Amino acid sequence: MNVSEASSTCEAVLEEVQTAVIGDNMLFETIMAAIVSQGHVLLEDVPGTGKTLTAQTIATALDLEFTRIQFTPDLLPADITGTHIYNEHDASFEFERGPVFANVVLADEINRAPPKTQAALLEAMGEKQVSVAGDTYDLPEPFFVIATQNPVEQEGTFPLPEAQVDRFMIKTTMGYPDRDGELTLIDRRASRHSRTPVVESVVDQQSVLDLQQVPEEITADPAVREYLIDVCRATREDNRVEVGVSPRGVQRLFEASRARAVLSDRDYVAPEDVHAIVHAVLDHRLVLTTEADVRGVDPETIVDSALNSVPVPAMAND
Repeated sequence: MNVSEASSTCEAVLEEVQTAVIGDNMLFETIMAAIVSQGHVLLEDVPGTGKTLTAQTIATALDLEFTRIQFTPDLLPADITGTHIYNEHDASFEFERGPVFANVVLADEINRAPPKTQAALLEAMGEKQVSVAGDTYDLPEPFFVIATQNPVEQEGTFPLPEAQVDRFMIKTTMGYPDRDGELTLIDRRASRHSRTPVVESVVDQQSVLDLQQVPEEITADPAVREYLIDVCRATREDNRVEVGVSPRGVQRLFEASRARAVLSDRDYVAPEDVHAIVHAVLDHRLVLTTEADVRGVDPETIVDSALNSVPVPAMAND
């Protein structure tokens, strides 16, 4: 699959998703960029904005196996990864795979479960495998997690540990649909004969794997690479930040920028690709100082300051 074919495939998937889910096109492009670059997605918003429907619809459009894990305060790690079951017939223990063994795993309301249970996804997200009782089991390919969480100020939530948050390539919000979008929702519910459209599969599993290899063909000029790194390093020098973007975050921004180039049908990374994805990749990785947190400083303003402090490179392709 070449870049043009990959771009057309992404466009077809996005069109199919938007037949069922009402939302901003930029949001769906951001999620698609994460999928293309083999990253995980964290969706945060209040209940009822379509987070779960979005995950289900994307899995269907990509023709991938989908499982949903409802995170609750009493959920155990074994409920996610699986456990060994005693087989009376041959007097042995057999591993019963948990719901994490799927291509698309929806971790619904992930911050409703305590940190120990949240951490059960760490190895799966980082290594694409799970370890149970000393045995390691590979997860299917492709594999990615779409997690949803309610805003942390809501009652009954547990903030995600920094290590967990850092595993998500993308964090974004659904937001409310515009007025026309909400009218469409009402129109669909006004008649028994006008329900949510049925989503069809646009590609198959092998095509998704092929699609995820295309960003490896995308080139990035040395000046763009330096620009990307300097923006990330600038977040560490901001006196409002306790912990800036990690080296993993730098890599994820590079990978996501290449994926954005694929979506734009371009075989090289341009500064606009970095700008289009930078907030979704970097904002959630910043740990603010106590003073900045008390003052209500938004990580988005810190990333904007980093962008403004680094000159945008001129592109020979422009």
